Amino acid sequence: MLVKRDLTVPGSPEIFVVGDAAHVLRPDGRMVPGVAPAAKQQGRHVAATIKARLAGDMNPRPFRYKHDGDLATIGKRAAAIDFGWIKLTGRLAWWLWGLAHIYFLIGFRNRLAVSLSWLWIYLTGQRSARLITQGDDDRS
Repeated sequence: MLVKRDLTVPGSPEIFVVGDAAHVLRPDGRMVPGVAPAAKQQGRHVAATIKARLAGDMNPRPFRYKHDGDLATIGKRAAAIDFGWIKLTGRLAWWLWGLAHIYFLIGFRNRLAVSLSWLWIYLTGQRSARLITQGDDDRS
């Protein structure tokens, strides 16, 4: 949904839209990407706006997206990183991608579980979870 610069629905200033559901234009006319870092920034913006409104300040505040860089996996042990000031590809970028994703998980237990699961996959090449499915035909 195309939202106003303050992340509200046009005609409904009491309704906010964030994340990949919010299509908001930057000052340069480009769209804010529908990725987690942008959604987190939008969430903080909406929380600050609601807090200001509860304090009596009804002035709309435009959302300002800060692009911190791009991280993407390319394959089993390769990634690409572009922070503007540094660009990396390959195995080192893949390790940094993994560390960044673990860092942003909430809670020690989640970080530990994901780290151990990824370490298992890295060392053995096997996924730590398997699905058991039953076919339609009976082969007995």
